[in-house]
Amino acid sequence: MNTTIRPAHELADIVRLYGDAFIDHYHPLKQHLRVFNAIRKCRTAALGGHLDRCDACGQERYSYNSCRNRHCPKCQGTNRERWILERHKDLLPVPYFHVVFTLPEQLNALCLAHPSDLYNILFRASRDTIQQLGQDPKHLGANTGMIAVLHTWGQQLWLHPHVHCIVPGGGITKAGYWRNCKSKGNYLFPARVMSSLFRGKFMAMLRAFCRSRKIPLSNEWCTDLYRTQWVVYAKQVFAGPRQVIEYLGRYTHRIAISNHRLLAIDNGQVTFAYKDYRQAGIKKTMTLQANEFLRRFCLHILPPGFMKIRH
Repeated sequence: MNTTIRPAHELADIVRLYGDAFIDHYHPLKQHLRVFNAIRKCRTAALGGHLDRCDACGQERYSYNSCRNRHCPKCQGTNRERWILERHKDLLPVPYFHVVFTLPEQLNALCLAHPSDLYNILFRASRDTIQQLGQDPKHLGANTGMIAVLHTWGQQLWLHPHVHCIVPGGGITKAGYWRNCKSKGNYLFPARVMSSLFRGKFMAMLRAFCRSRKIPLSNEWCTDLYRTQWVVYAKQVFAGPRQVIEYLGRYTHRIAISNHRLLAIDNGQVTFAYKDYRQAGIKKTMTLQANEFLRRFCLHILPPGFMKIRH
């Protein structure tokens, strides 16, 4: 029996009720329109359906087809379970770490203007940071790897680009042997070292990108970024490889907001729940005009073809 509680409100309801007015006001990008259209039609007669029949009792049930869009909250559960099953064969019987690399808010404007390029730099800088520290004999002296997942949102739907990474607690030496991280694999790398190295690598790639596109960067702005403490979080949270994938599955197919967080849709306003991490994750509610809610949601629609999960 399926015991999943169906949410009282859905993102599709907001798109159907207020999507046209939002489009008329903001004239969003084509990729935003495609996502709206998919969410609007998901599991409705517009996409057709299929008939399921029980071989034992003959009972029949007609179901509408899903849109399968990666930004649709109704389509991520099945994709997540399929991804988890495929990843089990990749895991090693070693400790794993959850590492998060976050961009400072000063970079948000560039992320909005050049999302593919800036998010690619974020992925590369994160990867290169882990690889360089892993290969350094002071920290590990071995090649390691990672699975990385891009998220672009905060709890209130503001732009907050960061990558969640799963990193094994060790690596393969040049001689072909496994070597644990420090403390028998219970300690990865110093957070301050990761933060400083990540900042340097990202800024070097950003400067090169801006030079290639002739995008001006002021010395004052760059100096401010170098002085900022870039946030890198690292914690060992796994008892074994199977828990790794179950844990990461919380992040891989998550979108900016789930249907279960929607509390009310009324009089042109949307009320949703969020956690205030500045106050120890206290649960709060926020009410936005529908146009503003949809505008914030569009901040997190990725460019077509952009790979948000990388290995």
